[in-house]
Amino acid sequence: MPDRQDAPMGQQIEAVMEETIFRNEENGYSVVQMRYGRESVTVVGTLPALAAGEQVILEGAWVEHPQYGKQWKATRCEIQKPTTLLGIERYLGSGLIHGVGPATAKLLVAEFGKMTLDVLSEHPERLTEVPGIGKKRARQIADSFREQYAAREAMIFLQSYGVPPSLAVKISRVYGADAQRKIRENPYRLMDDIEGVGFLTADRIALSLGIPPDSEYRLRSGLKYVLMEAAAGEGHTYLPRADLLTAAAKALRVTPEALEHHLDALLFAREIIAMDVDGGEAMLLSPYFYAEKEIARYLKLLMGAAQTAAAPAVEAQIRDFERENRIQFSANQRRAVGEAVRQGLLVITGGPGTGKTTIINCILSLLGQGVLLAAPTGRAAKRMSEATGHEAKTLHRLLEFAGEEGKFQRDEQNPLDASCVIVDEMSMVDVFLMRSLLRALRPGTRLILVGDADQLPSVGAGNVLGDILQSGVIPSVRLTDIFRQSEESLIVLNAHRINHGEAPILNRKDSDFFFERRPFAEDAAEAIVGLCARRLPAFLHSDAPARDIQVLSPTKKAGAGVHQLNAMLQAALNPASPSKREMVYGSTVFRTGDKVMHIRNNYQLPWHADNGEEGEGVFNGDVGFITQVDTEDRVVTVRYDEERTVEYDYQQLEELELAYCLSVHKSQGSEFPCVVMPVVGGPPRLLTRNLFYTALTRARKLVVLVGKEDAIAAMVRNNHIAARYTTLTQRLREELGG
Repeated sequence: MPDRQDAPMGQQIEAVMEETIFRNEENGYSVVQMRYGRESVTVVGTLPALAAGEQVILEGAWVEHPQYGKQWKATRCEIQKPTTLLGIERYLGSGLIHGVGPATAKLLVAEFGKMTLDVLSEHPERLTEVPGIGKKRARQIADSFREQYAAREAMIFLQSYGVPPSLAVKISRVYGADAQRKIRENPYRLMDDIEGVGFLTADRIALSLGIPPDSEYRLRSGLKYVLMEAAAGEGHTYLPRADLLTAAAKALRVTPEALEHHLDALLFAREIIAMDVDGGEAMLLSPYFYAEKEIARYLKLLMGAAQTAAAPAVEAQIRDFERENRIQFSANQRRAVGEAVRQGLLVITGGPGTGKTTIINCILSLLGQGVLLAAPTGRAAKRMSEATGHEAKTLHRLLEFAGEEGKFQRDEQNPLDASCVIVDEMSMVDVFLMRSLLRALRPGTRLILVGDADQLPSVGAGNVLGDILQSGVIPSVRLTDIFRQSEESLIVLNAHRINHGEAPILNRKDSDFFFERRPFAEDAAEAIVGLCARRLPAFLHSDAPARDIQVLSPTKKAGAGVHQLNAMLQAALNPASPSKREMVYGSTVFRTGDKVMHIRNNYQLPWHADNGEEGEGVFNGDVGFITQVDTEDRVVTVRYDEERTVEYDYQQLEELELAYCLSVHKSQGSEFPCVVMPVVGGPPRLLTRNLFYTALTRARKLVVLVGKEDAIAAMVRNNHIAARYTTLTQRLREELGG
């Protein structure tokens, strides 16, 4: 066996297990000591449970730990059967197998020699030939051996199909000794049983195992997969039956007719639920069916608990607030405050500058103690706190997220202690988060939902705010008057003009809204880089352009899309330097100082805050900055909201993207001092009026558009809004008689 220094970096070594220093049974992360060549080395990574004496092949690379020195960081582990008598004895006597210690291991090897492991796995009845081992003990030893061996074989089996080690450990833990048998029988069961396994992974394993493409497991899982993708990608909570069959047939490469009886079987099992919507047959995955049903029921209960307040007293309090704050409400704004105090449930919606924040402040002054404020994202909650002077929390924090997906400490059994809850940025709230909020409200708690109905809907499934308003059965006030202090802002004026289908005013002198003509995408991208790196920082007196300036693009690809602009802006705003460490993941370079976004909900990712608070959960859309890149341990540290710190190991980097440029969808709930946006044309399905409106309303001080006038005009004209298939509007009308 070669010496350590002879091993090629990033490839394989063969080693023999000596002892376990640390092991996390939940995720398999281990620190072990192994014999490599003539040396004893430390190996770290996600590994199966290993016994002393076992020989393994490890994929990975050498790393230099600042405290513990040189280590092998393993990305894959293949266990070799021990072949020597000493190796077999050490493996059996290591304590992994219940009922076998060093003395029994010595007896077994003395009796069966190099055939010992074969006897344990294939002829366990022969164990009674060993003095002191009866039938009961022989059965215990054999069962324990099979369980350990099967779990590790399953882990190796799964990794050979590209399943990450941490996920392989989770699968092995759930299925135990039956893992390989269950997966070989029906790999698609992984979708239902294991969080983190999708159809494509299960399908890859299944086809590699020779499971026929027309097996019932595959076709039924494929139908559910299409509904999952419709929810995740398009926000639909259901699909019409014909649409589901057509989309699934295309994905699975079969005919729609071949799927009919499989869909009926899923309906019979209630895994998919049929519902009549507008005279058509809607197909819903059961979680979405029950989520929208619960939302309608809870909202009905809130409606039935209308508050009582004397109108003259409320009017007097509103006048006192106006006098103290030297403002004058319009009739509509005054009505919004009055309804908020009198109703058990109210929706307040309006565009920028219409006074939503001022109305929240007035409601707070009228209702006094017991009011809780919340928003869907950390940035939105922080902005709400700054605007009101009261603490606002993210909805996950308000509901006391417990570290497992969908699990909140606050629910029907442990409701929030509040007389009123006010939620801002409601357009971002999806059906599952809305249901969790409603579950946590005590009967009689007042709920006030605030948002802008003209913005893009939530990234998650559903259209909660839009559906509530469309139902017409929930009290709501739409604010249309612009506050006097906002009238001078072209950002506010143009947002409303665009919303009404009118062209924005460009380049008015001494305004906060500018347009720079660059008709070609590549030229627009170059101009945006120049603006962000030089011109705008000087104009804004900013020494942190990556923090104060946010580029938003309507498209991900092409010359002025998110991907291209991120690469260009990273090179300009945070160039490579000997003083900055960096790590490459796929096609992305992550560098100290980079602006990044977390792109999917991770409910187990731990964080710690400056005040000593610790927790779990980083969510889709969180934006932060890389503070450290540890190339030896392959760990990237990110700081979010200027207070929470999160460490990502190499495999978790798939959950990060550069964020110098964001898609407009990903910017929802955030607000930036300056927004820069390319307007150079593209697919009409993407370049819509409400997307344009959403982008502009993210800016607080300055908007700069770069592109061509006809692209702006095309977006303003394109009022196509991709309708989401949802059932909440219909359910609310059925519950409340609308």
